[in-house]
Amino acid sequence: MTNKRAEVLAANQAFYQAFEKKDIDAMSAVWSQGTGSLCIHPGRNVLRGWQPIRVSWEQIFRKTKYLEIEIDIISTEIRNEIAYVILIENILQISGGRSVQAQSMATNIFERMASSWYLVHHHGSPLMR
Repeated sequence: MTNKRAEVLAANQAFYQAFEKKDIDAMSAVWSQGTGSLCIHPGRNVLRGWQPIRVSWEQIFRKTKYLEIEIDIISTEIRNEIAYVILIENILQISGGRSVQAQSMATNIFERMASSWYLVHHHGSPLMR
């Protein structure tokens, strides 16, 4: 595994650790703080820029009592300073007294800035089986 690939996969793992632990500070460290960042949660409209994205994660974290996330990586591609990870998210979420299991197909795009990889785009779409 190349260094770049290992770094991208580590950044991707940091995103899911922040997500699972509902840690907004860790989530902030993973995301690019720029206005060009994009996030599309399953079934929702696109969010542009870190501030609206942050608010969305804060709302998800506040409404969720427990999260468990396993990922199955399908592909990781790196082109110079841009990398993307295509994966399946297997999510167990407890919210409002309900337990929900769901699968999403997700794309995470990272950009290398100042020798670190930052998430600039996350798109999750529900898998219907």
